[in-house]
Amino acid sequence: MTQTVSLLFGVHAHQPVGTFPEVMEDAHQRCYKPFFGTLHRYPSFRFALHASGWLLEWLFTHHPEDMTLLVEMAARGQVELFGGGDMEPLLAAIPHRDRMSQLAAMSDRIEQIFGQRPRGAWLTERVWEATVVPALVDSGIDYVMVDDYHLLRAGADQARLGGYHSTEEDGRRLDLFPISEALRYHLPCSPARDALACIEAQANDSGHAAAIYLDDIEKFGIWSETHHWVYEQGWLTQFIEGVLNSPQINSVHFRDYHQASPTRGVVYPPSLSSSEMGERAQPAQNDGRLECDRPYPRGGILKNLLTRYPEANWMHKRMLGLSARLASLPADQVRQDLVELLHEAQANDAYRHGLFGGIHQPHLRRAVWRALISLERRLDSLQTRPAQFSGDIDLDGIDEVFLSSLALQAVLRPDPDASLIELSSYPLAQNFADSLKRYAEHDLAKAQAGAADSHQAEGIAAGHDDVVRFKHEIKAADLLPDTRSRGWFAETWTDFDAKRPVQYSSTVVQGGAVLCMGQVGEGKAAVRIAKIYSVQDNRLVVALKAVGNGRLSTRLNIALPCGDGPAGRYVVNGEIPGGFGQSFNWNDLQQLTLEDHYLGAAIKLETNRSARIKAQPHCTVSQSEAGLEKIMQAVELTFTWPAEDVTEVQVRVDIASLR
Repeated sequence: MTQTVSLLFGVHAHQPVGTFPEVMEDAHQRCYKPFFGTLHRYPSFRFALHASGWLLEWLFTHHPEDMTLLVEMAARGQVELFGGGDMEPLLAAIPHRDRMSQLAAMSDRIEQIFGQRPRGAWLTERVWEATVVPALVDSGIDYVMVDDYHLLRAGADQARLGGYHSTEEDGRRLDLFPISEALRYHLPCSPARDALACIEAQANDSGHAAAIYLDDIEKFGIWSETHHWVYEQGWLTQFIEGVLNSPQINSVHFRDYHQASPTRGVVYPPSLSSSEMGERAQPAQNDGRLECDRPYPRGGILKNLLTRYPEANWMHKRMLGLSARLASLPADQVRQDLVELLHEAQANDAYRHGLFGGIHQPHLRRAVWRALISLERRLDSLQTRPAQFSGDIDLDGIDEVFLSSLALQAVLRPDPDASLIELSSYPLAQNFADSLKRYAEHDLAKAQAGAADSHQAEGIAAGHDDVVRFKHEIKAADLLPDTRSRGWFAETWTDFDAKRPVQYSSTVVQGGAVLCMGQVGEGKAAVRIAKIYSVQDNRLVVALKAVGNGRLSTRLNIALPCGDGPAGRYVVNGEIPGGFGQSFNWNDLQQLTLEDHYLGAAIKLETNRSARIKAQPHCTVSQSEAGLEKIMQAVELTFTWPAEDVTEVQVRVDIASLR
């Protein structure tokens, strides 16, 4: 009797909400189009597909002729469509009501396009928490994909991973298919003959052996070298024909295997994400004691990235607040456009640190903020709220202070910097304080250590090697973590050539303004500083008062969509000295304008006393497909005034449209 194995093969396709159009088009031409075109030629090769709702909408809008092939494959029973959250949220990081809404939106979309209701679902970044089980099951999902790592951490027998296991939560049963790590590294990186041998090695005579693979479709054409390898050198064709010609491999759908084969037993995986994401959820300076002393809870759950990155945590908690406001509306006021904006604001990519960017990519965070601000503006038209209020929104033990008008919202965090962490324009749907600190990162630690190139055998790089490549010149100073926040208005005092941060210790809300009191030094030699924020219409006003002799500086990090691109420029005394990617020093200046023609807006800054203004780009370093690269996060402006005895200065910020 020939020993056989069922190949359960699937791919996951996703592009982050907010991805640049040229990136989308390149992904389609290099990957999606040739992949579906190749599989269409082999009707007997069965596969599963999960594609995020945003990507499906883009593909059907821009390339309907290519997507016709996918519809045909669904009609002839070749492809099984997987569900999930419509805008690729982390289900574990959003409320139950929004899990249900996201899952239903995705299943409805698939049924409308392909005529089948999904029974399986993709978990974004394979993030597993038992709390998601009720929403999945109540949405009609019978099984999901997790890493084999998840089941091994739950104590499952590795020899029994060639099938599915079962778990339950709150009386609901959900089955778990473990993705083979060995296959993830073989497909498509090793030669087709080696990948086929890896699958055939799992065959036995039980009739229930399964080789389980479901991974990023982008490995088949977008990752470095893969388009040439997979299509021009024929890897995908060789693999498909090898599967169909093998007497040991049966090409089977997940749904058919699930119906015909029994569960391998009950498991209760701990809260985990993919092992790579788990590593990034831990501090980069992890000393390893947890690994040595407690081997099972390796890595961190993905939500711990919200602890590592306060910027992500702020977005997340603002999203939760707006979700609660939307849920509190009377049923007749809950419009579809509001739900869609909330779903967009829950897209996962900007909330996490991924192998190729994530939270480090300003355009991804901007897409989330655009949805959040647009949703808040529409909710305010239906449900009024105070122009000024306080609350510990991000659960850090400090009550943030909100000041808002119909056009502008400023949010102050009363920590020692007492700076703005949000400055959102409602007409422009732009958060001008959406910057990112420089952090100690795992990838950067490898760069600092000067990791050597790893040996690469026949095939192509698997995408998880330790090769450190540099897209840009990276200097030691570029890798130094920030010690202060990257908000608006963080002050520094200089005397006798010593620079010290101003430390604020008290905050008082007075009428429509916020008064912050701080000082530098102690005792009689202390320099006292006061700062007042106020918002009116499209204007933010910040008044500073210093008692002492020295120099007073304040730093602003202004997030603008154009970054260091050609659409952004400074305007000084009617002249254009250059763009935001350049550095400048101006003396005795009272007015500076920043024009972003991509956004169609200008920020005009005026001060009542002439200042020395230093302008430079603030950049972080992160990993991309091309290597380590510098990404401009914001324009960093530093205003400095001479101070003698009692010094009072005021900075006015006006935001206006250029259109």
